Amino acid sequence: MTTALPPYEDGNLFAKILKGEIPSEKLFETDVALAIMDVMPQSKGHCLVIPKAPARNLLDASDETLQAVMPQVAKLARAAKAAFSADGVRIAQFNEEAAGQTVFHLHFHVIPMYQGVELTRHAFGDVPMATLKDHAEAIRAELAKG
Repeated sequence: MTTALPPYEDGNLFAKILKGEIPSEKLFETDVALAIMDVMPQSKGHCLVIPKAPARNLLDASDETLQAVMPQVAKLARAAKAAFSADGVRIAQFNEEAAGQTVFHLHFHVIPMYQGVELTRHAFGDVPMATLKDHAEAIRAELAKG
C-alpha cells in the first residue's frame, strides 16, 4: 500500500530561486532546468540541478521531466569534474524527509569527489560568496568548452 505524497508547495526555496525571488550563483539555464552553486557545499565545486517543472521529488516527477533533466545533470557533472580535477563525482538526490530531503522541490546534487578528502556536512555553514563565484567561474569555463 502506498501513501500519497503531500502536495507540491510553490513557496519552497528552489521555487523561489526559479522565480528570481532569491538570488543564486547561476551556472546555466535551459528550458527544463537551472544549474546553480550550492551555498552550503560539501566539497569544492558542489552544485545543483533544479528542474523547472513543479515536483516535490523523484517520486512525483513526470517521466518527461526526468528524461529531460538527466542530460543536464550529466553535463554539469562532467564540467564540475574537469573544472576542479576531481577524482570522481557523486550525484545525490533525496526523496522525502526520512531520506534526508530538506527542500521539497526535485533537485540533484552534483558533488565533485577527491581521493582521501572527506565531505563536509551539508547545511553546516556557508562559504564566502567570493569563493562560490570563483568556483562558478571555473565550471562555466568548462561548460563553454562544450
